[in-house]
Amino acid sequence: CSVLGVALGWLQPAIGVAVKPLGDVFVALVRMMIAPIVFCTVVHGVASMNDMRRAGRTALKALIYFEAVTTVALVLALVAVNLWGPGRGMAINPASLDANAVSQYVAQAKHQTVVEYLLAIIPDSFFGAFTAGSVLQVLLVAVLSALALIRLGEAGRPILDAVGAAAELFFRIIGLIMWLAPIGAFGALAFTVGKFGAASLASLGALIAEFYVVCAVFTVVILGGIATAFGINFLKLIGYLKDEIVVVAATTSTETVLPRLIQKLKALGCEESVVGLVVPLGYSFNLDGTCLYLATVTVFLAQATGIELSLAEQISLLLVMLLTSKGAAGVAGAAFIVLAATLASTGAAPVSAVALVLGVHRILAEALTFVNLIGNTLATLVIARWEGALDRQLLDRGLSSTPKPVT
Repeated sequence: CSVLGVALGWLQPAIGVAVKPLGDVFVALVRMMIAPIVFCTVVHGVASMNDMRRAGRTALKALIYFEAVTTVALVLALVAVNLWGPGRGMAINPASLDANAVSQYVAQAKHQTVVEYLLAIIPDSFFGAFTAGSVLQVLLVAVLSALALIRLGEAGRPILDAVGAAAELFFRIIGLIMWLAPIGAFGALAFTVGKFGAASLASLGALIAEFYVVCAVFTVVILGGIATAFGINFLKLIGYLKDEIVVVAATTSTETVLPRLIQKLKALGCEESVVGLVVPLGYSFNLDGTCLYLATVTVFLAQATGIELSLAEQISLLLVMLLTSKGAAGVAGAAFIVLAATLASTGAAPVSAVALVLGVHRILAEALTFVNLIGNTLATLVIARWEGALDRQLLDRGLSSTPKPVT
């Protein structure tokens, strides 16, 4: 179906654009299930751990790992875009760009302080967390619920069993939805190729080439190096995720495979408690690909509009992006919105300049979401190994076997 989608978009662009709803329906169905699955997985996993200290220790280790790896991603992207200079010589006048084309994204972009960011994690109500579309809000409610169940002891056992049963129900529903994955991939790929295909590649080829090279280097050298250091076969891990990679490439959203990723990581021998904490946290704090995107495109736009950023300005930019990248979870077109927010808060380039990359954003998003997926999968395995919560025999057996299809 993926090949057919690409072929349709290439040969019949108009029809390719018209079948976009097929991909949208699949994405909407999966997103509908994310909040209940995250809630049940986190509550059941953490409460089953029956140790608040261990839960806190696992979360702290995960956050330290996330910050270290995303900082490396930002530094690598900044160094690469300065050396390659894909935007130099373009001499684009921001006034000549169509600001109306990106007005909806600019309107959603705003500079967010640390306090505002932390307050946004708290939902308006307990049930409001399930409708806000924020993984962090669901995670907060789930962790509080799990800690309360631990405090209840045996009295909370019936509730814990009910949550576990509900999790099984929701995963069965996801299993039914995943039957639509090939159709969703067909519609999403047909739309991408039909709307943004050859013309976009030709006009901003240097940026696309540079970004894909940076993503490849980060994946092979940094993530591959981490995997080797922890005794994980990186190539087999990528092969194990082949179905999820196809879905992510088609939909340019890692959310579409979050439930399936949780199942696969548990099948590789990661304890449910670690998977339940680290995966949702990673979807908000470990966006390696998004960091590569923000650093690359921000400096590219500065170069394209004739602005040379000093070393001090780029260090300041790095610190700002460490915060703004954390707001790129759970929102459609989030990376593009966060890019506009980064420009608005730093002044590295005119905000209207984001119109320059609007046509190729989806092409760039295919690479950044791939890195996000691999980065979060590896992070969970690393934290599980670090915590002594990884069954090596199951891991080796799982990576050596042929993974089941998404259906």
